[in-house]
Amino acid sequence: MSGAVIFIQEDLKISDVQIEVLVGILSIISLLGSLAGGKTSDTIGRKWTMALAAMIFQVGAGIMALAPNFGVLLAGRLFAGVGIGFGIMIAPVYIAEIAPAIARGSLTSFPEIFINFGILLGYISNYVFSGLPAHINWRIMLGVGILPSIFIGGALLIIPESPRWLVMQNRIDEAKVVLQKTIDNEKEVEEKLSDIQQAAGTTNADKYETKSVWQELLHPTPAVRKMLIAGCGIQIFQQITGIDTVVYYSPTIFKDAGISSNTELLAATMAVGFTKTFCILIAIYLIDHLGRKPLLYVSTVGMTVCLIGLSLSLALLGHEPIGIRLALLFVCGNVAFFSVGIGPICWVLSSEIFPLRLRAQASGLGAVGSRVSSGLISMSFLSAAHAITVAGTFFVFAVISALSVVFVYKCVPETRGKSLEEIEVMFDEDKLPGSGEMELADTVSLVPKEPNGA
Repeated sequence: MSGAVIFIQEDLKISDVQIEVLVGILSIISLLGSLAGGKTSDTIGRKWTMALAAMIFQVGAGIMALAPNFGVLLAGRLFAGVGIGFGIMIAPVYIAEIAPAIARGSLTSFPEIFINFGILLGYISNYVFSGLPAHINWRIMLGVGILPSIFIGGALLIIPESPRWLVMQNRIDEAKVVLQKTIDNEKEVEEKLSDIQQAAGTTNADKYETKSVWQELLHPTPAVRKMLIAGCGIQIFQQITGIDTVVYYSPTIFKDAGISSNTELLAATMAVGFTKTFCILIAIYLIDHLGRKPLLYVSTVGMTVCLIGLSLSLALLGHEPIGIRLALLFVCGNVAFFSVGIGPICWVLSSEIFPLRLRAQASGLGAVGSRVSSGLISMSFLSAAHAITVAGTFFVFAVISALSVVFVYKCVPETRGKSLEEIEVMFDEDKLPGSGEMELADTVSLVPKEPNGA
């Protein structure tokens, strides 16, 4: 959408406010998909919820590509938003539930990896199709979004259902078959199956009806409250540090720095996409080697420095050659630090810290916080930039990013190498020997690490 809006505005003659609505409404409306995704995935399964997400998004992309006016274009964007809401909620949950503990961090980063890869492909398509007439190029830019989701149809023929969801449905034999595909040792399979059954509470299934799940989320125990603060908080901080303004409005930022040609604007934006995609690949390797928390520190501190640098370069050196270079450097640095840490780790944490009975709907609640934050930031960026300048807006983001460093220190635990069942115990002081007065980050040392990583 970042490159397409240049030509949409030219073709459909829409205002800056309509552009803000068009860009930001996707994140706002996606909260409906995220809210519905928890109940849907608990009812029809993780696998088929992903299929539903793909189908809804395809409808939205098709409507946008054929839209004759702003109203129809907005309607297509709404459909796409609902599909994205389902997808961003269910993908990390599914991967966390099927992945072995030793590789869960890197595997749960995959949604963020392919989001970045998709953004990069979007930037490339913007550049490639920008030479076509304005009434055609943006339609192709949006229409090609249908193609990737078609591949999900083929994937559904291969991937299994989540073993933890199967246990929740008392389909124990099917869950065992899935575990046998990811764990070689039969004894380990039996132990893991037993742990999952205990966590799922299959002996008292009525206790975990949907109504009681929402009651527990709205009136949480101290342990669940800590989980909600960590899981939902990291989701919100991921967005309010302004990453979507860079993704959606890179051409606006670079135009403010002094680049005037549409082709050059899209080329600079492509550089941002390449940086973002490359650095997420680094995160795959580091997330299970260094851990979640060290990467979050590097990420949030690095983003803060880059956001301050971007603000100062736009304010003091705008429209000068050195200012353009520094703006590009700091934008690329910001997305690099984001992709190495808070970008992927946000989804990893929110999918692994909640107990099984709450996981789907609590993750959906976290995704709602992310989508609302993203939508509000995206829909207000141009107005804020007009009011306090682009430089001033990014200085505000820098202050928020600095606060995220404090949040990571106070509220986020280290979960590397722990099974989902072990992580649940980390948040519950009653289950930790002598841990009543200890900091959450210190509880890691009290949980024994299984040598097999299960």
